[in-house]
Amino acid sequence: METEKNKKHRKTVIGVVSSNKMTNTITVKAERRVKHPKYGKFVKRATAYKAHDEGNKAGQGDKVEIVESRPISKDKRWRLVRIVK
Repeated sequence: METEKNKKHRKTVIGVVSSNKMTNTITVKAERRVKHPKYGKFVKRATAYKAHDEGNKAGQGDKVEIVESRPISKDKRWRLVRIVK
């Protein structure tokens, strides 16, 4: 019998670092485009995520990729995977 570990698929988000003033934490702003329900125009909507940044590698304005993880603190549920730009 071979046992396979099924790794759960975790959500990934790419966004821009809007703040890195907290220790080991960055705030990532992720924009998306949604269609307005009445007028049909595409409008930008943004969501801010707090992500764990071990070693404070990311700077403000960097484009980063974050992945969903276990709760690290009251607000942090995301981890920094890599700095894209």
